[in-house]
Parts: sequence; structure tokens; C-alpha cells
Amino acid sequence: MTITTPEFVARLARAQSAMAAAGLGALLLSTEADLRYFTGFLTRFWESPTRPWYLVVPAKGDPIAVIPSIGAALMGKTWIRDIRTWVSPDLNDDGVSLLIATLQEVGGDIGMPFGLESHARMPLAALAQVQAAVTMRSDQGIVAGLRAVKSADEIAKITKSCAIAGRAFARVGEIAGQGVPLSRVFRNFQRLCLEEGADWVPYLAGGVGRLGYDDVISPATDAPLQTGEVLMLDTGLIRDGYFCDFDRNYVVGAPDPLAEEGYACLLAATDAGRKAAQVGAMAADVFHAMADVIAHGPSVAGTDPGRLGHGLGMQLTEGMSLIPTDRTTLVAGMVITLEPGITLPGGGYLVHEDNFVISADGAVQISPPAWPQLQRI
Repeated sequence: MTITTPEFVARLARAQSAMAAAGLGALLLSTEADLRYFTGFLTRFWESPTRPWYLVVPAKGDPIAVIPSIGAALMGKTWIRDIRTWVSPDLNDDGVSLLIATLQEVGGDIGMPFGLESHARMPLAALAQVQAAVTMRSDQGIVAGLRAVKSADEIAKITKSCAIAGRAFARVGEIAGQGVPLSRVFRNFQRLCLEEGADWVPYLAGGVGRLGYDDVISPATDAPLQTGEVLMLDTGLIRDGYFCDFDRNYVVGAPDPLAEEGYACLLAATDAGRKAAQVGAMAADVFHAMADVIAHGPSVAGTDPGRLGHGLGMQLTEGMSLIPTDRTTLVAGMVITLEPGITLPGGGYLVHEDNFVISADGAVQISPPAWPQLQRI
């Protein structure tokens, strides 16, 4: 377990208080992050789509794991003691009857996360059987609300992931330069992350261009880096089950002055977002603070990423979006990214991203400080 038992007990107590107010008999959770939030069950076995995994969080009493037998030993190392298993895969009854019996034993309405980013990680036929056997409805945002506010231990783990990525970013000069294929840079950057302490690197994106890049989600090509090009690397690595998510921009040789101007604008927008990210402010307020700076920079209408930041934690992106319509109120303990972007005239898109924790004293940066100018390699 990467979090201590008392914290799991406190999470359960907060969930059960909210469930009582919502009139729910239990929560049914089936996704990796939600299940791990209440148990500490950390494994990469979720990469296999074959087996479903369930956690029943009752309104009274301790959580009940309803899982394939292959996971019993690992679940037994967590604080969970009621572990009910079946031999999976079972083509006729892959845990469905066991799950239904458990839910009926607990009783009451069963809540599942219904909001943005939610999904049921189970066969649709199994979901239909459960819905026919018990009353299911929205958890009214209970799980998402709990996960949005991080404990001191969680913030420490995210900060540690940020530090690991920061050390890898500082070594990019070892692996990138004129003539080096972008695909090789990607592979070697993941190696640097692992060398610096990452458990694994689920996410790495980037882009290259003289005045920015045409998108920020493409896989790397074998095209070699050219003098004057801007290189962006954006990573979400994991340590102890928690992500960081930030990027850094470099330039091969001397940058185009317009690229330098665009980069300076992004740093200014990030700082404006940091100042706006106060307890009691809304996600939309932070968006507008950054968007106003970008509007007065060397920008043109063009690529729209959809948002200028988001929540961060056990998942690369979770919870709020920094968009004009998100009225989520910031509270102490939230961890967010600030991710302003700008489209340059005659060029492409530049983006900068850093990670912050919301505190009573304002937003505190937990990713290492960004360099004040484009980093030359």
C-alpha cells in the first residue's frame, strides 16, 4: 500500500457520511482509480481487459472486494479483509452472481459514479444483469468529490513524481539535439524518467516546429530535429501510484524571436493563472485569467485544446477542467495543472504546463521551476 490504513479509514468515513445524506445503501466501484482510492490495491494487471474487478462500499461497515481469485493475495496485503473471489475468466458467470448477491446482502439503493470521466469497467451484459437485480442510481458526485481533495500524503506523492520528471527534463540535453530523430528522443526520455525513479511512464507526448507544433498528442516520428526548431516534451509518469503532468520546451540552437515571445507570454499566463487560483475562486476564473494574457500576446485564432488545465492525482487528468463554463470551486488540497497555449502567426501551437496545489495561501507550484527562456539544446 502506498497510503496508510488510517487514511483509508478516514476516506471511508467521509464517503459513508455523504452516502447517508444521499440515501444510498452502497457504492459500486469498478474502475482502477476508484477502487484503489478506497483500498490501496495497486497493480498493472488492469492493462488486461479480460477480468472485471469490483468494490462494494456499504453505508455501514468496511468495503467488500469482489474480485477474481488471481488478485486475492495482493488484495490481502491491503487493509481490506472481506475479499470474495471467483475463478476468472468464467464464460458463463464471470463474478456477476457473486456481485449481485453481495449487493443484495448490503441492501438499499446502489450508487455508481455517473458524471464526467466515469465509466463502468465491466461487460455490458453484466451491467444489465446487475441493474435488473438491484436499484442503481448516481452517486451524486460523492467519489469524484472525495478524490478531488488530496491529503498531505497524496500531495507528497504527486510532488515526488514532479521532482522525478524535473530531473529527467534537466537531462534532455543528453538525448536531444540537431539530427536526432524525435522517436529516439521519446524512447530515451522514458529511459531517463525510469533512471530518475519513475515506476513507469504511461504518458509521453510532444511536438516539434520552428514556431510551435501542429498538435500535442501525436506519437513521435523518425524526423530528425533541425536547428531552430522548438521541441516540447509532456510527460505523465507514475511514482507510488500518483501522476505528475507537465511539459518543458526546448530549442535546437537559436530560437526564432517570435517563438521566444510566445514562450514568454505562456509563462506570464501561467503566473496569472497561479495568482487567480485562490481558495474560493472557480475553475472558470482561472481560465479567464490565463486567456486574457494570451489574448494580448502574439496569438492568432487557431488550434483550440479545449481547456487550459485540469485536476491531477491518481489519474493523469481528473476532475475539473479549466474552461469558461466550469464553476467548480477551488478548495485547499486540490491539485491542478495550469496549461496555457498560444498559436503563433505563421506558425504552430506552443503550450506550457506546470502543476500546483491549492492552499490557504494560494496556488503553490509543485513541479520544478520552468526556465525563463526556451532551453537551448
